[in-house]
Amino acid sequence: MEELWSQGEATVRTVMDALNKRTRKKRAYTTYMTIMARLHKKGVLDRRREGKTDFYAPKLDRDEFMASRARADVEGLVAEYGDVALSHFARQVASLDPARRRALQRLARKS
Repeated sequence: MEELWSQGEATVRTVMDALNKRTRKKRAYTTYMTIMARLHKKGVLDRRREGKTDFYAPKLDRDEFMASRARADVEGLVAEYGDVALSHFARQVASLDPARRRALQRLARKS
C-alpha cells in the first residue's frame, strides 16, 4: 500500500521492482499479482486495464485505510475474545495521559 500511495497508480511489475529493491528476500511476480488482485477484490484497490497490463491505484488514502484496518482488527478481537478484549482496551484507555484520553474521545465521536 505504501508503494501505491507514493506512486498513485502502478503496475504489478513496478510495485514488485520497487519493493524487491528494499529487501534481501525477493518475491516472485505472481506473489505480488495475487496480493494486488486480492486487494482489488476486497475493494482496497482500483484496477484499470490498458491492453494486457493492469494498473492499480489505492481506493482509500492512508488515514482512511488505517481507520478501516483498525476497525476490522478491533471488531475481530472483540468477536474472538469478547469482554476480555474490551477490558484490556478499557485498561489501556484508563492508563493514558488525560489530554490524550480527551483527544481519543473526540476522535471516537467523529467516527
